[in-house]
Amino acid sequence: MTTEQTKVALVVGGSRGIGRAIALRLAQSGFDIWLTYQNNTAAAEEVKTAIEGLGRVCDLLKFDVSDYAATKAALAEKADQRAPDAVVFNAGIARDNLMVWMTREEWDAVISTNLGGFYNVIHTVLFSMLREKRGRIVVISSTSGQVGQAGQVNYSASKAGLIGAVKALAREVGKKKIYVNVVAPGVTETEMVAHLPKEQILPLIPIGRFGRAEDVASVVNFLCAEEHMYIHGQVIGVNGGLAT
Repeated sequence: MTTEQTKVALVVGGSRGIGRAIALRLAQSGFDIWLTYQNNTAAAEEVKTAIEGLGRVCDLLKFDVSDYAATKAALAEKADQRAPDAVVFNAGIARDNLMVWMTREEWDAVISTNLGGFYNVIHTVLFSMLREKRGRIVVISSTSGQVGQAGQVNYSASKAGLIGAVKALAREVGKKKIYVNVVAPGVTETEMVAHLPKEQILPLIPIGRFGRAEDVASVVNFLCAEEHMYIHGQVIGVNGGLAT
């Protein structure tokens, strides 16, 4: 069982890619992890084993963040018993298509997961954090949410929406010592970007390489773990200079 002395981080979408790297980095920093995932139980179990190998506790929570009832059922009781010290919202899907060909299903699926999922998770756990008057919330957006990307009107809209939501939320909860920020990765080596024409994108990145999940995790870890914190309501790009 998680002890009251140990910090707890809720990592939403933590079984693969950036989420996995974030969960492991926070565990290295001494957090026990509540790790959520939707489908890939084998991957989630692998992350759990790795976290336990670091001497930390990992609780796995399987649900669809786009489903409010399922989100509440998975998180509400845990949050009532113990407010998470950090929440990292990393859930996200892509259904890329040009707007002229984009189906309503492609639009709705991305918005309901990437943006609706933020509401479902944060609405469920926020009261407990306000009650304790402490906590960190880090939301993973994207360079696409900052500058837009052709073929990603739905994805860019959802990620831009997260930025607006965080900026507004920061104004609501700052006085309760809850720090809320956005981390916006650029092209990061994960399954989600495997289909991209990387030979065309690489010359656009000033430092000459694609991002790694660990690059993002290090920034998230700082925002969650750093004792001396005065960063609030900000968007931190982790993109190698692709967007400024």
